Formats: sequence, structure tokens, C-alpha cells
Amino acid sequence: MDGLDILVRSLSQLVPRGPEQTMWQYHSRSDHHSKVACWGVLFDLLQTSGLLREHFRTGKVVFGVNHKMRDYTRNKSKALDLVVARPDTSAPAPRRPRTLATLVDEWAIDLTPDQQRRLATLPVATEGPVSSVHLALEAKAAMTAHSKALPRLFDELNSSHQIVHGASSHALSIGFVMVNAADTFFSPGRNLGADSTTASVASEHRQPYDAVRTVQHVQTLPRRGGASDTGYDGLAIVVVRMRNDGSPVELVDDSPAPGHSSVWDYEQTILRVAGEYDAAFRRV
Repeated sequence: MDGLDILVRSLSQLVPRGPEQTMWQYHSRSDHHSKVACWGVLFDLLQTSGLLREHFRTGKVVFGVNHKMRDYTRNKSKALDLVVARPDTSAPAPRRPRTLATLVDEWAIDLTPDQQRRLATLPVATEGPVSSVHLALEAKAAMTAHSKALPRLFDELNSSHQIVHGASSHALSIGFVMVNAADTFFSPGRNLGADSTTASVASEHRQPYDAVRTVQHVQTLPRRGGASDTGYDGLAIVVVRMRNDGSPVELVDDSPAPGHSSVWDYEQTILRVAGEYDAAFRRV
């Protein structure tokens, strides 16, 4: 699996972020981290599911970014970070549609030469107007002020699978949650006018307590085993160490990260979602 390697390497880079477009690794008012996470998930799913590759190759599906889904039963809507769906043939297609490959430069995604080679061997995954959603992905992060941010994080994640399955019980709902286990974090909100290399005001975390509590709370989100159940079809919890000071982002493999055999492990999530996709949409 490549998604986590791509995530930590891409987030280690300084790129313009937030309303001021200052050079940060992470900015709470930028969705760059979510985009990189979603890109990596789709890349891994394409490498894992032969059916998904075939659907993109034959034009049976497209992907959409920040697609608004509406819960039929409650008439509520929410923009999901990334969806894979049947194309909406009634809507005009963009003249120059984006693809998974063209997003590499646009979203500042850092690939190794081997990852670039494997991307080139995959069918072209094209963005376009969407109709019936096959899978929907929501990516969230808890980087600082864990206790304060936890209720909102949980509510946003919980509402995502409800919206997806309220729109279609057949759609697969996937969650991706990144939790920071660093002892200190330089927040753009507390360092106005600065960037990752010049920030001087650090937030102190109670580690590993803050990360453990966040991971455990996210693990209480519902998961479903079939179309009649409620919850996520796949939920990956990823733990990193990120100071946001220009130093490299590190992936945490041991506690408080979920074990590699757990249902919240990233690789297990990709394998499960690929299998569920192959079973649910084999007749498309």
C-alpha cells in the first residue's frame, strides 16, 4: 500500500496553504491534507480492485471532488471529499477533465519514481459529473487541541456515513482519520504572519493521552456489515507525529496507532473496501 507513505512525504513539504497562502505543512483552513489522503486511498483501491480498474477503463465510473450528497430520508446534505460514481451523462463534461495523474502536480503530491511508474500503468481515472455514487470518502484530521476538537470531529464523521447511506444504502462509506501524536504543534492560528519555519508559539500536547483518547473515541463510530446496517463500510485511523515546524512528518506504527490486524488499520481498510466494491458492483 502506498497511501500512507505518500501522505507523510507530501505533508512534510512546505506549500502555500490557508487564506494567506503562507508556507505551511498543515493548515486547519486548508483541505490539502484531506486531498492528499483521498488521492492515496483511490490510488491504493485502484491497485487492489481489478473491478474498479475495469470500471474506470471502460468509463463506467468517474470520480468527483467535494461532491454534495443529500440524505433522502432527512433531506440533509453534505459535501464528501471524494466519490466514485456512475457518470452523469445529462450534465456537460468539462473540456479538460482532471485525472488522478494531473492532480499530482495540482495537489502537490509527492510520488517516488516507482509510484509514478505504477500510476502510469493504471487505467486513466477521470473526474466528471456524477450520478449514482458507488463509494464516498471523508477524510478528517485531529492535529492539535484534541479534547476541544473531538466532539466536532466525531459529529462530522458520524454525519458523513449517515448522509451517504441516507442517499443510497448500496453506496460504500469510507472514513479516513489522521491523529497527531506529536508532543508540540505549531498552529497557524497561533502564529499569524509566520510559516512552518518561522513559527515561534507552540501548543503543548499531553501525549500519549491526547492521541490515545482521540483514537479510542473515533473507534466508537458505528461500522456496518451489510446494506441494512448503519455505519462505515471502512474506517482507517492513522497516527502521525507532526510538529508543523518544517521537520519531516513521521508515521506511527506502534501504540496508539491501531494494530496491523485491526479493523481500523489502513491496509485492512483498503482490502475490505476493495472486496466490498467487487461484491457490490460486479454486475455494473
